[in-house]
Amino acid sequence: MTRMGIGLQMYTLRDVTAVDFEGTLRKVAALGYEGVEFAGYGGIEAERMRDLLQELGLQAIGSHIGLHLLEGNLENEIAYLKTIGAKYAICPWLPQEARDAEAWRGHLVKFEQYGKRFREEGIAFAYHNHEFEFEVELDGQVVFDALYERISPEYLQVEMDIGWVQYSGIDPVSYVKKYAGRLPLLHLKDFRSGEKGGQIDTVELGKGDLPLEAVIAAASESSVEWIIVEQDVCANPPLESVATSIEWLKQNYLSKFE
Repeated sequence: MTRMGIGLQMYTLRDVTAVDFEGTLRKVAALGYEGVEFAGYGGIEAERMRDLLQELGLQAIGSHIGLHLLEGNLENEIAYLKTIGAKYAICPWLPQEARDAEAWRGHLVKFEQYGKRFREEGIAFAYHNHEFEFEVELDGQVVFDALYERISPEYLQVEMDIGWVQYSGIDPVSYVKKYAGRLPLLHLKDFRSGEKGGQIDTVELGKGDLPLEAVIAAASESSVEWIIVEQDVCANPPLESVATSIEWLKQNYLSKFE
């Protein structure tokens, strides 16, 4: 089994970072996370963020960059990522009005353009899924698959959210294997309950229904670089939730490398 890095998507801690971004990063490092994936920077200048991450021994994995920022602030986003040493830029989500088949045809063109620009600067562009990419088809193919079939791996990589894959009725283990070699980033989350279209709970790792150990094993064999913990909504205090999740990873994954 190949040792993958353990990261945290900072969106999970958005309520805490809104109060104290730097202090929250210090707590994330103290918990044992090795890298962070951003979803905004809390107004911290790039040079200060770079120095803080270096002080804490945290790797800047990359950042979730909203569609509006890709369209209107691309060069500034590139500059920030380069300053903090991040390798990945990820489109994380699309608004409701931008999800029909016609809109997706436009996204395919734009995503390739963004991917080319990021590549020129040594950054890989990726897309992070939810469930709606499995609900729309382009020429008989679900958008999730069409996206990666029609755009070259040079310009678009996969950031797979296995929670939403399973929620969509697809076996997450098989989908990890399907995208082996093009899947550097894996969002590891756990869902409890969950018939498609019904109420679901995002919970700490090991407290839900996903076959996490099988997913991790498949990821390790599929050239995944980072397992990234993300919990969309935390019933418990968010820092407590991410502490619970990394303890599960220490016991069920990292212990294998001791």
